[in-house]
Amino acid sequence: MSSSTVLSVKNLAIAYKVRGGEIEAVQNVSFELKEGESFGLVGESGCGKSTVAWSLVNFLGRNGYVKRGSIMFQGEELTGRSPEELRQMRGNRITMVFQDPMQALNPSMRLGDQLTEVLTVHQSMSEEAARKRTLEMLDRVHMPDPASVMRRYPHQISGGQQQRVVIAMALLNNPSLLIMDEPTTALDVTVEAAVLDLIAELRETFNTAILFISHNLGVVARVCNQVGVMYAGEMVEQATVREIFKNPRHPYTQGLIRCVPRLGADKASSMLYPIRGRVPPPNQRPSGCVFGPRCDYAQDRCVAERPALHRLSADYSSSSAPHNVACHFAEDIVFADWQPPADMELPVQKNGAFTNGQAPIILDVDALKKYYDVQGNSFLDLLGLGEKRQVKAVDGISFSVPRGMTLGIVGESGCGKSTLVKTIIGLESATAGQADFMGFDITKDLNDRDAELMEELQMVFQNPDSTMNPSYTVGQQIARPLLRFGKIPKEQVRAEVVKLLHSVRLGENYYDRLPRQLSGGEKQRVGIARALATRPDLVLCDEPVSALDVSVQAAVLNLLLEIQQEYNSTLLFIAHDLSVVRFFSDYIAVMYLGE
Repeated sequence: MSSSTVLSVKNLAIAYKVRGGEIEAVQNVSFELKEGESFGLVGESGCGKSTVAWSLVNFLGRNGYVKRGSIMFQGEELTGRSPEELRQMRGNRITMVFQDPMQALNPSMRLGDQLTEVLTVHQSMSEEAARKRTLEMLDRVHMPDPASVMRRYPHQISGGQQQRVVIAMALLNNPSLLIMDEPTTALDVTVEAAVLDLIAELRETFNTAILFISHNLGVVARVCNQVGVMYAGEMVEQATVREIFKNPRHPYTQGLIRCVPRLGADKASSMLYPIRGRVPPPNQRPSGCVFGPRCDYAQDRCVAERPALHRLSADYSSSSAPHNVACHFAEDIVFADWQPPADMELPVQKNGAFTNGQAPIILDVDALKKYYDVQGNSFLDLLGLGEKRQVKAVDGISFSVPRGMTLGIVGESGCGKSTLVKTIIGLESATAGQADFMGFDITKDLNDRDAELMEELQMVFQNPDSTMNPSYTVGQQIARPLLRFGKIPKEQVRAEVVKLLHSVRLGENYYDRLPRQLSGGEKQRVGIARALATRPDLVLCDEPVSALDVSVQAAVLNLLLEIQQEYNSTLLFIAHDLSVVRFFSDYIAVMYLGE
């Protein structure tokens, strides 16, 4: 092993004990990570990315264990170490940054106390020295007014600032390895850019090796040197980031790239091609190539023989660095030559049902305002004698949307996007202004809306947990609007629900599952299916695809396009991914500070 190699994983297999045996979740994964490098692990949910990362620090749970293989960290074997030894390594030499910063922050402790505790516990540093070091680190992660931040609680700073605090906490002990599990997924585009710049800067400054897990290919391309593509618990392709995007050789990698809208592309000039099928659960993986059932190039050999990860010859690689692929036909598959299969269901590529200027206006918003009263913390405020203050979440917004068109709304977190759509749908009452939908002022009392109006106005929320009844099955949740509005006979409801499940890439076996049995992405798909069940005229989409894998995202966007074209539906579409908004929208509105 080279002296500069921080982490070397070889032939790693991870299993979980279950009733009646075990399930092997990860098989034969190998990669190396050197000082100052960033290695990206990409793939859909359920491919084993996080499981590999958690195995490095023994976060596999009581029933998970490393079945075989080797994990060498700075020349030391980690498998077989005692929990106490691994705990010391986690605190001093290996640290993690999670997707949700609140998982790492104690809501009842001031941030300064949490940060200094890292140094006093792991380095036996004095309180004064720990405070000084913490202030320096907060400054290095570009946190404004570090002294003030030290006095605050986690809920008193923004999500982007919370993530910076967690990164500062992870770097306080100068770790040799930093594991980052989807660290920017929940951040808006400007905060994400700042955090990614920070990661690149800190990698160079501290020479830290970074294992970066993400389903966002654009993020990986920006921060990583090397990329490993995982599918169904196996590494299927591995190369430099430039080689992966310029010359992808595994059909799965190619499929992931085709799912992502190119910046500047739109629905009239380009298409999204989702990967058919779903990632198989560990106990249902095929004996041959794990990607075979979803592959457009599969042949008999793929069914009979599982391909090994092998290095491409120089004739098929555009880089001198190793390019490893687990595919029997990697040398024969050219990314640019791919054509969609004849049976692939895609929306018809066409412009809106009306040309600009001819479509009737379905939603007309005029000078809409939503203000919130804010009470201060002074003695006079507590007595109700303080000066009245207001937060202007939405401040005089006006726009109109033609029938059959999509208005994309973009802006940073806190600019008022979600408040705007909640006010339109009636979850928030408007302070002033009007919103006319189908001749009805929907800023008035929600109870005044008739059944037909509610049927034609639906919403897809950012957080599906907040809209799902935990005691209802998936089938019951999707069927509810169908039964409520009497769209179809009762005996046809189940068939219609199954059709909706298939349209959002979920099988019929999900019909009887409860929300707690679903992943976050699966819950979002159920929410989308439910909102589209009545084929509404206007759908308000608040970050509907931000939590989804790129393949599912492509399928959902195609589904929305298909329904829009078939039923001439109108959409308000909020997202922080500019390429998605550009692709999907006919018009775009940019919000800033409520305007």
